Amino acid sequence: MRILGIDPGTAITGYGLLDKKPGKLVHVAHGVIRTPAKMPLPERYCMLYNELNLLLHEYQPEVLVTERLFFSSNVNTGIAVGGSIGVVLLSAAQRGIAWHEYRPAEVKLAVVGYGAAEKQQVQYMVTRLLNLVEAPKPDDAADGLAIAICHANSISPGQK
Repeated sequence: MRILGIDPGTAITGYGLLDKKPGKLVHVAHGVIRTPAKMPLPERYCMLYNELNLLLHEYQPEVLVTERLFFSSNVNTGIAVGGSIGVVLLSAAQRGIAWHEYRPAEVKLAVVGYGAAEKQQVQYMVTRLLNLVEAPKPDDAADGLAIAICHANSISPGQK
């Protein structure tokens, strides 16, 4: 099963693709989609939509996974990131791709074994679990892979 983990954002959206095979996880790709800071929000969403559609077309994931939005004290940031999640879900829905979401603590628990793990611990474990030569950069790409790993470790055989 091919899993696409997405760490949504307006400036940087991280992604990580992996294949879940019997007894192992195989790294496929990771990276980020960046939008210019000075670009109006609707145009940033459009750019994210177009770039994400290229990823979905190229890699053909069976399931898309996001981290549940965590609202900080900055409501404007939360609303903008919520819009990015909407763009991601629209792209997945148009292709009939299954979607799941996990709380940040669930992702950390599944990857590190500790729900309050630090970012560096998550990066370290992502690197080890996927047998990567170095930690995925930037953090957003590592987060995308961590979300995908969380889903891969949370599902039963044959489940999406």
